[in-house]
This record gives sequence, C-alpha cells and structure tokens, in this order.
Amino acid sequence: MGSWPGFASIFDADYWSLLPVFLVISAVVAARATSEGVSAQEISRRTARAVDFRGVQRTVGVGGLAVFLSGIAGTLPAISYLPATISLLSFTRVAARRVGLVMGTMLIVLALLPKAVAALITIPRPVSGALLMAILGLLFIEGVRAVTRDGLSRHRGFIVGLSLSVAVGLQSQPSFLELLGDPVAALLGNGVLVGVVIAVLLTSVFEMTSGRRQRFETVLDRSAFGDLDGFLRTLGDGMGWNSASGERLRAAGEETLTAMMQLLEDNPGDVPPRVVLNARPASGAVELEFLALFSEENIEDRISYLNEQASTPDVGDLSFRLLRLHAAAVRHRRYHGIDVVTVEVEGSAA
Repeated sequence: MGSWPGFASIFDADYWSLLPVFLVISAVVAARATSEGVSAQEISRRTARAVDFRGVQRTVGVGGLAVFLSGIAGTLPAISYLPATISLLSFTRVAARRVGLVMGTMLIVLALLPKAVAALITIPRPVSGALLMAILGLLFIEGVRAVTRDGLSRHRGFIVGLSLSVAVGLQSQPSFLELLGDPVAALLGNGVLVGVVIAVLLTSVFEMTSGRRQRFETVLDRSAFGDLDGFLRTLGDGMGWNSASGERLRAAGEETLTAMMQLLEDNPGDVPPRVVLNARPASGAVELEFLALFSEENIEDRISYLNEQASTPDVGDLSFRLLRLHAAAVRHRRYHGIDVVTVEVEGSAA
C-alpha cells in the first residue's frame, strides 16, 4: 500500500521555461477579452456609439476570475476564450445575452450526454479543418480591425509588421531553434511570446525617442482657462508651430475643457474634479489626453449626434461644434473611476 508522497517543489527548469510563455499568453487572453467586449458592444447597438470601457473592464474581470477558478479546480479555462468567439460575433452579428444563455445551456446538456459528444467527435477532420480555417480567417480580420481602430500610423504599422514577420519566421523554422538548446528553443519556439516581446520592446523604444511628454493639472472650473491657455501656448511655441496652428491648439484645448464643464453641470457635485492633461507631441500633430471623472454622458457620442440633429444649431452644442472644427480626432473612453478624453490637433511649423 503506497503512502502519500507529500509536497514537492514545482520550481524546476521546466517551470521557469514555461512561466514567460504563460505570462504572455495571459496578456494576450486579456487583450482578446477586450476585443470581445468591444465587438459585443458594437454589434449589439443599432446606432453607432462610443465604446463604454466600463463594460469591457467587467468582461476582462469576469474572464480573469473564471480562469483563476479553473486553475484552482484543475480544469481547462473558460470556453469564452476560444478563438472562435470574436469570429462568431462578427460573422453572425449576434451578441445578445439570451443567445449566450441558450448556448451555455446547450453545452451543459451536451456534456451530460456522452452519445451526443461521441457524435460530434465523429465529424471528419477535413470538415472540421475547413471550419477552423474560416474561423481563423475571421479572427485575423478582427485582429486587423483592432489594430486599425484608432488609426494605423507609421510607427504602429512598423511594429505590427515586424513583430508578425519575426514570430511567423521563428515558428516555421524549428531546425534553427534546435541549435540553441532546450530552454532557449522552448521560449523562442512560441510565436505568440516572440511577437508580443518584440512589439513591447519596439513600442518602448518609440515612446522613449518621441517628443517629451508634458503634464498639466488643474481643477475643472472657470479659473482653469488662463493656466491652460498658457500651457498650450508654451507647448505650441516649443514645437515651432505657426500662429494659426498655435491658436487652433489653444482653441481645441479650451473647447474640450468647456465641453467637459458643460457635461459636469448636468451632474453637479460638491467638489469640482481635478483634470490631468498629458500632451504628447508628434510629427505635425499633438495628442492631448484629458483625465477626469465628470459625467455619465460621452463627448464622442455628443459630437456624433451633431450630424443627426436639425440644421438649426443649439446654443448648448456650440462647444462641441467648435471642438469638432478644431480637432482632427476626438475619443472619449469611460472607465470605472476615470474618464479619458483624447484630442488630436494637427499643425504646421512656422
């Protein structure tokens, strides 16, 4: 009769060689869950609206909790992280909760019926292979959409292209990896790990070599306009912009602050919130990122509604119309505890 073997250490060479892979895959799974949350919101709404990232945060949180509980129970992770999820959402254009509940119920019932599972296993491999090819093709398209959702700049295109090329190249050349030994081959043999590491490194390099980020903090009230104007004037002069571009930059910042104050007046509080402005200069443009918590309404939605309203303008929409005029792009992302309003302003040198 055997005895209990006791506890054993798992921190061996295999553990340390697989740990980076699982950490990167966890980050990829979180990014995929984010894409699923965004796709579900875009498909569920009849009219186009800005994505509410509070719902996306809940999606990532619930998915992480499900994976954690699966690890404790010693079972496979939740089925919601199958690559087919995003593909099925975009292909069927169905993201209703009741459909998910029906599918979950069907899967539970099938798990309790061995004969039904055996029938599914008998599907010929060419048929399942053709289905997998279609799903992977749709998944690739969704990945391209996720990358280009906020525009595809030169830097972003270079990062995506180089990361994908190196990852695919190493994945398809196993004979080269055999010369490096087992630990290194185990790390470099995973295309996802290599691609993500290269993307992170290139992004860090471009961030360090880009224009110096400048920061400005204030309170969301009328007294902030003077300090904001001086900050943006100094920013435009430092970038060498001409007077017209500098005025456009200051006007865009002022109208963004006015729009935020207008939304704050709809839901007043006891103490006005603080606003943090991060300015990221780039080639021929500057990105203004306002961080605050002020309202339940979305500035991006408010600007998009201007095209649907009557030709007679509303006085309350004046700041939003001016912001749309001065800014090249406006994005408003709502998270739990913070709002992020990103305004991109283009300009030219003097």
